[in-house]
Order: sequence, then structure tokens, then C-alpha cells
Amino acid sequence: MSSETQEAEASRIRRQINELKQERDTIDAKISELQSQLNHLHLKNGVVSNGGSSSHSSNALEPHMIYRYSRHLLLPSFGVQGQENLLNASILVVGAGGLGSPALLYLAACGVGRLGIVDHDVVELNNMHRQIIHTEAYIGQPKVKSAAAACRSINSTIQIVEHQEALRTSNALEILSQYDIIVDATDNAPSRYMINDCCVVLGKPLVSGAALGLEGQLTVYNYNGGPCYRCLFPTPPPTTACQRCADSGVLGVVPGIIGCLQALEAIKIAASVGEILSGRMLLFDALSARIRIVKIRGRSMQCEACAENTTFKQQQFQEFDYENFTQTPLSVGPLRLNLLATESRISSKEYSDIVHNKEPHVLLDVRPAHHFKIVSLTKSLNIPLSTLETRLPEISTALKKEEEQKGVASGSSAQLYVICRRGNDSQRAVQYLQKMGYTSAKDIVGGLESWAHNVDPSFPTY
Repeated sequence: MSSETQEAEASRIRRQINELKQERDTIDAKISELQSQLNHLHLKNGVVSNGGSSSHSSNALEPHMIYRYSRHLLLPSFGVQGQENLLNASILVVGAGGLGSPALLYLAACGVGRLGIVDHDVVELNNMHRQIIHTEAYIGQPKVKSAAAACRSINSTIQIVEHQEALRTSNALEILSQYDIIVDATDNAPSRYMINDCCVVLGKPLVSGAALGLEGQLTVYNYNGGPCYRCLFPTPPPTTACQRCADSGVLGVVPGIIGCLQALEAIKIAASVGEILSGRMLLFDALSARIRIVKIRGRSMQCEACAENTTFKQQQFQEFDYENFTQTPLSVGPLRLNLLATESRISSKEYSDIVHNKEPHVLLDVRPAHHFKIVSLTKSLNIPLSTLETRLPEISTALKKEEEQKGVASGSSAQLYVICRRGNDSQRAVQYLQKMGYTSAKDIVGGLESWAHNVDPSFPTY
């Protein structure tokens, strides 16, 4: 099949997908409208018999609720009162990602009366391994829309509120004020401080979770005089300590576990049952299968947000610059360094021409070894940046071997090009290599991601 025929077929398939998505949106909207009407009838009238008189004893639970939540009602420590409390509660989950996915599913299934979702992102394929609330059919669609559809499919009798927007100081007070309990399922420092401060100003309990790699943690802030996030972390961590899943990775089930525990704490608060995880922090280590509960410092009398004599009120919150405070943007994209002069860099397309013309060169890949095993360019030499200083002889040997194989003329030499995932570590490597005498070393701008985007679309990205 020619490339033109393949592109035509791909275009036809894309058109069909878009048409089906439009049909699905129309159907979803109609189902939601009809279900809302049905829910209204259920909640208003219940299931009646004997000419309109209910045959069951009076409590706030309708027959369909008793049947749906029967396993809750059978628990002596939860029972009818716990379920009624839950049905009367409102909970907001900020973030519909790895933590928010299981939290939202369980909160919806367990019968939270009004469940809010805040997220501004769209569903991507690399979300699937951990963000279990989303399906492949929603790739490219807003996460809020996907998450709301999943929650409604589990429990059509509760109210789902969609906030398809980024949470900012300009809208946080208005959104959070509509809910009893806040679940922080975000993954960046400025959002954590902003959500915490907003909860303190509004007097809302905050269920906070975090997961990265193979570890997770959980606690409840601002609950019944307990500490807030600023009490523990009055100053933000250095930006070098703030890792992201996109850079460091995360085992999908880890945020799933923490997200479930966040749902549990939110349910306990809403239902007024059990001992809340306030003043204590749960630490989870997936590899060793260990869960530890550690006591954390109590409320700080010097806390800028929650101390009794603080002047931090609504106006101060709305004027506070969280990005400047944490030295981290609210919407964190991939780091893009610019350390080298133009003559020390080439584009991925230029490097493609070098390969095509079979020009003598060595391609040095400075990613960690486990990254190199994921995918690499043909005939590249892997020497991780962290080991570069001790392995310079390998580079010299590779250059000499290339010159011998290609029969490089006397006085000439094979060129050295350096690549990494996104073009950051490769710049650091070129800086060091040039200092060590490899003056012709050049960085490939944008790294392997640029190669996949500009040269070979079939090249895997991760």
C-alpha cells in the first residue's frame, strides 16, 4: 500500500472516529437528561404501593437506596446514619488523574450526594496504566468529561458537577466553597499550597495524597484544629526535589492504592465514622509491602495560613503568587534547557541527513541504562550522563573505530553527536565533553522526542 493510500485510509478512519464521538456525546447528553428526570422522580416520590402510600418504615433512604447501599447498612459502625450523612455530603476532587481516578469511582459508588470534579487536562494514551477512570474511547477528550461519564455509569442517582478548568486563585474560593470536603489529587507544589490555603480560609477539611515511583503518602489537613499543609512545610521544597511521574515514572497501582485511601478518609469524614488520619501520615512502600503511620507535628502557632492571629484571609489568598512562591509553574510542562551556542547544536532533521549520507560519526546516548532499554536509535552508544566522566575512553575508542571503518581521510575525524530523551541532559553532556577536549561534540535539539515528531513518527515515545 502506497503512502498516499495509507494516508487516505487513515483520514477516513479519523473521520469515522470523530463522527462516532459526536454521536456518543449526543447520546450521553440525552441519557444524562433522562436519568436526571428519573432520579428526580425517585428522590421525590420513592417507590410507592397501596395507592401511593409507602409500605416501609420512615427514614431518609428510599427503597432503591436501601438495596443499592445494603452492604453499608449492614455495618453496625456505619449503618443507616452513616449512609444518610454520606448522601447529604458534598465532596470535591481536584484532579482526575492517577489519584483522582480511584477516589472518584469509590466516592460515586458509595453514594456521596454531590461529587465535584476539577481538571483542565485531556485524556492521553500514557494515562491508561494508572488513571483507571478513563477509557481509550475518551483519548483526546477532557478528563472531567470522561470521569463524569464513568461516575454516572456507576451511580446515576447522585449529582456529578463538572469543573472543566484549571484551579487558580481567581476561581478556587468560588469552587471550593460549594463543597464540604476537598480531596487534593494534584501532583505539583503550587497547587498543593493553593488548595491548602483555600481550605484554611474556607474552613474545609483537606484529604491530601501523593504518589511517585513506588511510594505514596496520605494525611488529612485542617481537620478539627489539626495541622494544615503549611504547618508541616512552611517553605516549599527546592525545585530539584519536585519530581514528576512523566520524568521519574510511577507504578500504576501505587496512586490507585493512595487514591482509594483518600476516598476512605473522605467517606469517614462525611459519614462521621472512625478515626480520621489527622495529625498522622500514612507512608506506603510498594516494593517492601510496608505501610507505616507516623505522627506529624501539630498545628503551628507561627503558620502563615492557619495560626490564630494570621492575617491571611480571602483577599491575601487571591493576591498570593503560588508559582513564584514555589518557583514552579502550576501547569508543569517538560523542562526545556538552552545551555549551548547555536553552532553546538543540530536539529533532528539535520542528524537524519547525516545518517542518510553515511557521514562518519558516533551517536552518544546519555540517558540512563533503563531508558536506553526502552527504545534507542540504531548504532547509538549508551553512556549515561552520570557515568560520563569515567567512561571518556569508550568515546575515543568508538570515534577511532568509526574513522577506521569509514576510511576517514588524514586530518579529518568522525563527528560526535549527543542525544537524550528531550534534549536537556545531552546539552549538559556536550558542555562537559567540550571542556574535556571533544570540541566538535554537538547536541541534537529536542532529543528522541524531536526525532519521533519531526523525522520518524513510528518511533516510540514514552
